[in-house]
Amino acid sequence: MSDLITKEGFDFAFDPGMCASCEGNCCRGESGYIWVTKSEIEQIARFLGITSQHLIQNYLKKVGYRYTIKEIKREGEYFCLFFDKGCQIYPVRPAQCRSYPFWDHFKNNKEEVCKECKGILPLS
Repeated sequence: MSDLITKEGFDFAFDPGMCASCEGNCCRGESGYIWVTKSEIEQIARFLGITSQHLIQNYLKKVGYRYTIKEIKREGEYFCLFFDKGCQIYPVRPAQCRSYPFWDHFKNNKEEVCKECKGILPLS
């Protein structure tokens, strides 16, 4: 239980050990955005052994002035392009992914995140 992660303002804890037995529930579902910064683009490209330009052209989509990781629709769900039986870029995943499940949206929607993630443990 000492590996549980908590964050001020959230009434749940997160057990990252549960990720190993998960089927990527946080990496699939409804279509959405997985925002990446310029430095994250560079880190991901370096990790994959490709150029940042290649990553942008083949794996990202520009929305306004920002970039998001593309999704693939399979079996009626949208999957992050880098999810295939696990995160293929886990060591360099974007901050948005690193901060899950502690997103402001879930402060008032604990039931939603509890259904989505088996690593969530309600504190109240």
